[in-house]
Amino acid sequence: MTRSIWAVGDLQGCCTPLEQLLSHPEIAQDEQAQFWFAGDLINRGPESLQTIRRVMALGDRAVSVLGNHDLHLLAVSAGIRKSGKSDTLLGIFDAPDAQDILNWMRHRPLAHYAQGHLLVHAGAHPSWTLAQTLQLSQEVEAALRSPDWHERLAKMYGNEPAQWDNHLQGADRLRVIINATTRMRMCEVDGTMDFSHKRHPADARPGLLPWYDVPQRPLAQEAVVVCGHWSTLGLLMRDDVLSLDTGCVWGGKLTAVRLQDRKVIQIPCTQYSKPKEERTLLQ
Repeated sequence: MTRSIWAVGDLQGCCTPLEQLLSHPEIAQDEQAQFWFAGDLINRGPESLQTIRRVMALGDRAVSVLGNHDLHLLAVSAGIRKSGKSDTLLGIFDAPDAQDILNWMRHRPLAHYAQGHLLVHAGAHPSWTLAQTLQLSQEVEAALRSPDWHERLAKMYGNEPAQWDNHLQGADRLRVIINATTRMRMCEVDGTMDFSHKRHPADARPGLLPWYDVPQRPLAQEAVVVCGHWSTLGLLMRDDVLSLDTGCVWGGKLTAVRLQDRKVIQIPCTQYSKPKEERTLLQ
């Protein structure tokens, strides 16, 4: 019998909705179910430490890919970036098991594929095939797991290059891979990534497309991309894309979708963080 897989949107330090989800009758009764977390387990919400511990406690029942907030945790821990005013990471750094948590996070994948579904935080570059996405993700994973990961991560921040090129090398290559998988929302028709637009696609300037609507995207024929990251997009369920960030930390919902039959479960959430700009949450 195939193991049920529940794909879960961004938690962002909201452990209470996660506990409610895990105790939902339809989920709790299946002790073999696996949970795919679309990254951004922590930050902005009030229970970052409890959230990451709860996911870790699921053991091999949990698969979690790295999101931009997860990478931010590693960067702050390494002294690469400063903690922001809205960050809720201090409890993790002060915890007695902080090193175990950071090591666990550092060893999460950037992409995970099984049963026809590809799990990533933000997306996969429109020019990439499935095999290429997994291969490139492994390059970043190897860098983050290496002894000099601090130095490698320090060079991975920035918006340029904004376009993928197979000939890219070094830090530029890793930076594009990370940006495509953890930060991307909109692209030009040629696949050049735009990081300025964070609202709904309908509000974008002419010439910008959601990454999944760029023409001739190879992955559309190879796998269903399961992702989060885009709370203003809301729940999107297409044949080729499942986007699951429904703004839990912003007072929206925590969404889980069973991949086998697309059964949807949503948990209403308390607003823990106020967006810097007004957002319309499509719930």
